[in-house]
Amino acid sequence: MLGWYPGHMNKARRQIKEALPEIDVVLEVLDARLPYSSANPMLAELTEHKPVLKILSRADLADPAQTETWVEYFDAQEDTRALAVTTTQARELKRIPKLCHELAGQVRADRDVRVMVMGIPNVGKSTLINGLAGRKIAKTGNEPAVTKRQQKIRIEGRIALIDTPGVLWPKIENQASAYRLAASGAIRDTAIDYLDVAIVAAAELAKRYPDALSSRFKLKELPPYSPVAQAADVEADGPQRIDLLALAGFDGQAIVSEIASKRGGLRAGGEVDMHRGAEVLLHELRDGKLGRVTLETPADIPPPESQASGQESTPV
Repeated sequence: MLGWYPGHMNKARRQIKEALPEIDVVLEVLDARLPYSSANPMLAELTEHKPVLKILSRADLADPAQTETWVEYFDAQEDTRALAVTTTQARELKRIPKLCHELAGQVRADRDVRVMVMGIPNVGKSTLINGLAGRKIAKTGNEPAVTKRQQKIRIEGRIALIDTPGVLWPKIENQASAYRLAASGAIRDTAIDYLDVAIVAAAELAKRYPDALSSRFKLKELPPYSPVAQAADVEADGPQRIDLLALAGFDGQAIVSEIASKRGGLRAGGEVDMHRGAEVLLHELRDGKLGRVTLETPADIPPPESQASGQESTPV
């Protein structure tokens, strides 16, 4: 189970809880490539009685067909709307104030609609705020946890944005979600073994986007995965680990090895530098060089009983 809770995130949780009674609408920023995994269940619990606008950021990196499926999925939920955007494109953000007013309902004419902006680190939250404000207000960066404190920003359309620090939850129970978050860069590269993340990502990409993966790295074939008996063993100090490679059906280790051999990771004597292969795959995935890919669909959301049981938790 992946667990951490930096002090500023604990403080942010308290600040969010204190501010919520005065908030009209919650604007939750999600990564369009992994809308389920990038949604903090703790925030959902805190804001369950507030209307929510879900912004699927980085839509330019995500599979457009899958993004449309996710928007439909969220729009079907009560008091929820969804909008896919590229946060650096100001024209795509113009619908947001109108949607916030629609979700807020009747608000006194003498005050702004109060919108609390939430999201885990590194999903494009600060870039979104800067785009809405038309100027640089929120600090941006490609490392998690850039924003450290709440700040209030007034924007056109009678909207008051309350920015909050990116908040990760104490434990990521779903093992597949943990690896998807790590592959996207939302979790620091030191949180889960870097090579393991690349191996799982390679298997998932082989399952979901075989042509894009093969074309980008000039792979002749995508080797199938044969589960080993040990993969089903229950660890003495933790819950059972899910064999993610078996679920994907492809041998991620073999794929990373071939990528390494083709991209400067072949050493003297034929030794393969697996870390080099992992670097190439994850960097190019994060940069969108494999094309527009989405790492999960609504069908990948585990049923409530599975989430509660912890069977898919990630021991680290």
